Amino acid sequence: MNCIIIEDQPPAQRILKKFIADVGTLTLKEVFPDAISAMEFLKNEKVDIMFLDIHLPKISGIEFLKTLPNPPHVILTTAFPDYALEGYDLNVVDYLLKPFSFQRFLQAISKVPRTAQIEGQGKMAMENKLKKEIYIKSGHEHIKIRISDIIHIQSDADYTEIHTHKGKLLSNEPLRHWLHELEGHHFFRIHKSFILNTEKIERISGNLVYLVNQNKIPIGRAYKEEFMKSLLK
Repeated sequence: MNCIIIEDQPPAQRILKKFIADVGTLTLKEVFPDAISAMEFLKNEKVDIMFLDIHLPKISGIEFLKTLPNPPHVILTTAFPDYALEGYDLNVVDYLLKPFSFQRFLQAISKVPRTAQIEGQGKMAMENKLKKEIYIKSGHEHIKIRISDIIHIQSDADYTEIHTHKGKLLSNEPLRHWLHELEGHHFFRIHKSFILNTEKIERISGNLVYLVNQNKIPIGRAYKEEFMKSLLK
């Protein structure tokens, strides 16, 4: 499960980092000294557990938690017991009173809903099973390419153009074939004629997506809302 730490005291940061490193099922993604600096990360990255100190600069952990519409599972950490009741009113997983032991830390982790743990394990297993390469039938040849090299795919009349870092390949397969073939990878249909690799996006301006190969692709009106939602997730 992916974790972040929001804690302004370096000694407390070090303890949490060590405890997380000692648990094989946890991955520390980032450490933040205050809640404001964590906001953008939470918008763009999947976080399963947030270790949140209560007494923070700029905004308290409790007030910050109240601003999040869909917070990850929260374990509060503090040297003060006064906020325990308010924390549980906000559906936190546990309340760690500093200084806490590794055993108490493990007890808090064990309270994270089992569904979150299964989701994390399932995602990792799916990513491990996904194929890394595909063969594209182009004319009389079958050309092997790495899926991660594909930038975007464009439908053009009776064939599709697969644009990669090495150039362009033509295929007789329709766009729906590639949607199925690339399912589970970072590909999204943003227009009736275009699929793109979301990892190759440089920026989005208005209704145009700018890609790493200098191409710009229009976002179809019917696809825009779902596309933007998927990026924010």
